Amino acid sequence: MFDRNQQRLRRARQTRSKITELAVVRLTVHRSNSHIYAQVIDASGSKVLAAASSAEKEVRGGMTYGGNVKAAAEVGRRIAEKAKKLGIEKVAFDRAGYKYHGRVKALANAAREAGLKF
Repeated sequence: MFDRNQQRLRRARQTRSKITELAVVRLTVHRSNSHIYAQVIDASGSKVLAAASSAEKEVRGGMTYGGNVKAAAEVGRRIAEKAKKLGIEKVAFDRAGYKYHGRVKALANAAREAGLKF
């Protein structure tokens, strides 16, 4: 059988194929046990326009641990600010096969509150 990561990647492929059909800018999320990462990728899928993570020096300074909901909310706020500086207001949310729960949900909600629409 498949392990959990292979199952997640299979789900992610389905989402990415649908986003590719839509041809819109996407906000993608990756999480590890100790950090969470977010990237805004252009419609062609070939160029990262903005990125934020809990491993960044500015984010790490304000918190003790980068793998919790508080850190995810901060990353969501930062990625939304960076995207808005580039003139990007509307994105498709690519949760990369992760459940929309916990840290992924906190990042998405913070990005919405900071002005991104998806």
